[in-house]
Amino acid sequence: MTLPFPVAQTPDPQTAEQGRLLFAGETEFVKGVVAMSGLPPADRMEVCFAGRSNVGKSSLINALTGRKGLARASNTPGRTQEINYFTAGDDHYLVDLPGYGYANAPLPVVEKWQRLLKQYLSGRQTLRRAFVLIDARHGIKKVDEDILKLLDTSAVTFQCVLTKADKVKAKDREAVLAQVRQALSKHPAAFPEIVLTSSEKGDGIETLRAIIATLE
Repeated sequence: MTLPFPVAQTPDPQTAEQGRLLFAGETEFVKGVVAMSGLPPADRMEVCFAGRSNVGKSSLINALTGRKGLARASNTPGRTQEINYFTAGDDHYLVDLPGYGYANAPLPVVEKWQRLLKQYLSGRQTLRRAFVLIDARHGIKKVDEDILKLLDTSAVTFQCVLTKADKVKAKDREAVLAQVRQALSKHPAAFPEIVLTSSEKGDGIETLRAIIATLE
């Protein structure tokens, strides 16, 4: 029986090389954006990364690009209120969306951010896929559901990336995967494949690079 939302397999050597080459060049910070008018020209394909605070988003972007200090993790959850743009090769943007699910940000800040996020997701034609990061120790929480619904209504294909997979014992992993699969089955915009990653150990990084490099 084929499970819905199988775990993405390690890419074949040719595809893996495509992924390696995309991230082998310079990756540079372009700008932080606080309004739609500040977005860079939509002249290349882009992918975005979303996840609740402390899910390991900065670590994953740094692991993908091989640059330790490229995306900086804030010690204060919810501090970063910008959409941060990075280049990958000559024809890709990596877009780091602010962490969500923090309790301490003032309500007007949260509302302003949600407005910007909605505008970005529904209005960016060059956005090919959103990667939604989920902590492999906890699975999909209620706080994640808001962004998944928003991606559904924006008709943006999203793929679930489980972070910190090395922190979960093999016997517990199946239960988490079952919970994630069940949650994803309710979302029409979910891409039917899960990526398991560990930024610390490098697990799944080659796979994720290959996925990004082969998007049409």
